[in-house]
Amino acid sequence: MLEQGTISIHTENIFPIIKKSLYSDHQIFFRELVSNAVDAIQKLSMVSRAGEYSGDIGEPEIVVAIDKDKKTLSITDNGIGMTADEIKKYINQVAFSSAEEFIQKYKGDSNQPIIGHFGLGFYSSFMVANQVEIDTLSYRDGASAVHWSCDGSPNFTLEDSARTTRGTTITLHLMEEELEYLEEARVKTLVKTYCDFMSVAIKLDGEVVNKQKAPWRESSSNLSKEDYLEFYRYLYPFQEEPLLWVHLNTDYPFIINGILYFPKLRPDVDVTKGQIKLFCNQVFVSDNVEEIIPQFLLPMRGVVDSTDIPLNVSRSSLQGDRTVKKIGDYIAKKVGDRLKELYRDNREQYVGAWKDLGTFVKFGALNDEKFKKQVEDIIVFRTTYQPSQDTPTVQVQTDDSDAWQDVNAGAKLPYTNIKEYLERNKERHENRVFYCTEEASQAAYVELHKSQGLEVLYMDSFIDTHFINFLEREYNDVKFTRVDSELDNTLLDKEKPAEIVDPTTNKTKSEVIKELFEKAINKPKLNIRTESLKSDNPQGTPPAMVLLPEILRRLREMNAMMQQQAVEFPDEHVLVVNTAHPLIQNLATLSQGSIIQGGGESPTGNLANMICQHVYDLALMSQKGFDAEGMKSFVERSNDVLTKLTEQATK
Repeated sequence: MLEQGTISIHTENIFPIIKKSLYSDHQIFFRELVSNAVDAIQKLSMVSRAGEYSGDIGEPEIVVAIDKDKKTLSITDNGIGMTADEIKKYINQVAFSSAEEFIQKYKGDSNQPIIGHFGLGFYSSFMVANQVEIDTLSYRDGASAVHWSCDGSPNFTLEDSARTTRGTTITLHLMEEELEYLEEARVKTLVKTYCDFMSVAIKLDGEVVNKQKAPWRESSSNLSKEDYLEFYRYLYPFQEEPLLWVHLNTDYPFIINGILYFPKLRPDVDVTKGQIKLFCNQVFVSDNVEEIIPQFLLPMRGVVDSTDIPLNVSRSSLQGDRTVKKIGDYIAKKVGDRLKELYRDNREQYVGAWKDLGTFVKFGALNDEKFKKQVEDIIVFRTTYQPSQDTPTVQVQTDDSDAWQDVNAGAKLPYTNIKEYLERNKERHENRVFYCTEEASQAAYVELHKSQGLEVLYMDSFIDTHFINFLEREYNDVKFTRVDSELDNTLLDKEKPAEIVDPTTNKTKSEVIKELFEKAINKPKLNIRTESLKSDNPQGTPPAMVLLPEILRRLREMNAMMQQQAVEFPDEHVLVVNTAHPLIQNLATLSQGSIIQGGGESPTGNLANMICQHVYDLALMSQKGFDAEGMKSFVERSNDVLTKLTEQATK
């Protein structure tokens, strides 16, 4: 025996602390030991290139062996190896000194998990083993093989070994509760999770079980579209194909490599949780990169690999780290550059992907001033604008399949940015933007605007409620008006001759109609207006429309959001009755006789009242203004109206 002694430490209970506190996940030991093996192989390559070793390096490999009878798991490398003195230095002194310093620094800080523990890897073995052995032979000429053993106490033995091959074998005698690591399938899972992209072949039962090649370490010019897609499928199996990707590669002022993908966003995706995997030297570290990646890019997927991200620190420390902040800024800039490149070079693909891309871009513009300046001219909105028919065909991806289909054949891209919109409409309505937030429910309002040549933008994604306020700050001289908040004078027929006053009632037809609706609906807080809507086809316009004033609507939405409640339909709103619509004109005639009589209501007058309510209900439906009781009443009134109409028709 060469030596027997006590490991030099100051904390007597260092092993229990390592076992219980150093790592939250015991399986990390495998990552640490294999990383050390890769490091040993890379060091041998370095000394060989430096001319300090003239022997045959051989084919680098790491061999994992399982012995169920002895309950041991061993990891062998053909790397640089160690001498007895090096074991004393690197195993007995340095590693333990580092471990103690590390534990003292973060003792009692359980609420601030540590992102990684590289440099203390060897002693993670004692989380799963009650005895650990090192059998090693150094590359140095004349070196003797040595064997080190420790049973999880501060005591160790160091003696001669019969080993004849250069390298190191770490053997773990597993605890009874950790025997899962003797299962081949479990070991393969660990390799895939942590070590799949390590540059050295890892063998189990003679089979290479890791991929070795890390695509993010390749030059983008060496990777095809299929290479990028294949890597995405490997990282995220059974997912839809990504929209596009960004390749990261720089070594100044920090080192970072990676591939980030824009996925299709689905309603079940939590955009606040990171989907990006963090690696260090091709070793998997974490799925959580919230402190490294800008928040608005968290829904992206892929890999970030950097040796400049400090791992032996708490996550809260990462947030204030200058290098980490610069890395986050670099990633955001690369993403912005990629989006601008796509917008410039392939507008059709950009537009096709905008439904999902728009969330990233808008969220980024809201939260990052530098990113906003990058992308402000490529934020686009779907528009009702229809240019001449000699412009290129546009293709977009359908919601229910991956097939591409033509839309607006022969028309320009149905998307525009705010600057283009304002320039195009400055003669008709300077510094004013009309927009819609729900295509289906606001369809009648949109059609009314289109019929009078007013361009409408669709701002109907979940983020647009906040983004409209942002746009108003950016374009502080521009008024943004939702199509159902007010009626522009362009939509109203103000040139019709003055209405004739009925001498018997001393009222115009519009005044009669207003009184009719007020009496039938009987809601004091409802403001009823009569207007004649412009149209070449009055029958094609709505008989009535509900308007929600912009400022009041936004206040209600803001209050509902702050109180985390659903937005309730306000009692105070405007009902615009379209006097140009044939239904309203017929209604006035139908009710005329009963209104001027002072006695009881005639059947005709009763029907007129019901039709007024029905017209109001239809206008409310476009605003989703019904609660459960309101919908029940609407159905009942609809049945009553139809019954009375059929009664009159059969007389």
